[in-house]
Amino acid sequence: MRRYGPAALLLLTGGAVLRITLFGDLYLRYVQAGLRPYLIVSGVALVLLGLVTAVLRHRTPGPDEDVHHEDVHHEDDDGHAGHAGHAGHEGHSHGPAGPRVAWLLTLPALALLLFPPPALGSYSAGREAAQRAAQGVGAFPALPAGNPVELTVAEFSSRAIYDSGRSLKGRTVRLTGFVTHGDDGTWYVTRLVVTCCAADATTGKVEIRNADDDVLPADTWVTVTGAWRPKGRLGSDAAWPPVLDAATVTQVKQPADPYEKP
Repeated sequence: MRRYGPAALLLLTGGAVLRITLFGDLYLRYVQAGLRPYLIVSGVALVLLGLVTAVLRHRTPGPDEDVHHEDVHHEDDDGHAGHAGHAGHEGHSHGPAGPRVAWLLTLPALALLLFPPPALGSYSAGREAAQRAAQGVGAFPALPAGNPVELTVAEFSSRAIYDSGRSLKGRTVRLTGFVTHGDDGTWYVTRLVVTCCAADATTGKVEIRNADDDVLPADTWVTVTGAWRPKGRLGSDAAWPPVLDAATVTQVKQPADPYEKP
């Protein structure tokens, strides 16, 4: 059975990739939407390679199937017959198929196939150093007319920290993200910004004040509507993180794509 180990591993990995890309939006937990075609091609290639490997292994005789052993008899000084052909068989070898422990390599593929990991959340955000856009203070384009205006957490943060035109002043904004907690009892609406895949995720967060509701558990997804509260000098560390005075806080479901784009 170990002969088919590589083929099984390829099939499991390819099947897992195809499952998260063809039958839902699970792949968005790990990569940007634009990478979906490449994942599909990779999954199909792995499945085909696994099938070819299995067929070739089936057609190729195993190491013990066509080997004929010939016992060579000899006599010792007492006239007893010995079997030289058995010499060297006292040891143990794993053979070309490799050690059985190699089957453990199938566990990650099975986990992805049966139990896809969740998207990054508060644990990752809490261990990400505060990273702000590498830009200087300057004027931003005007916001769309009407209130509330829907903004990403990253866009709100950039305008709050760097916009010399104060485009957020007097406006009602709406932000959606998951809850993270600070050490001093504060809480934030947080989003992870992904450029390519989850491995390069950075954190954006906005401190929420004046919320009447009890503090929600970490990783709870919420939509917060409120007004910007100026804080610190523009472009300085004192302006981070920006603050939103909340008017309403509503629990929502996690969106299909939990990440923001830069």
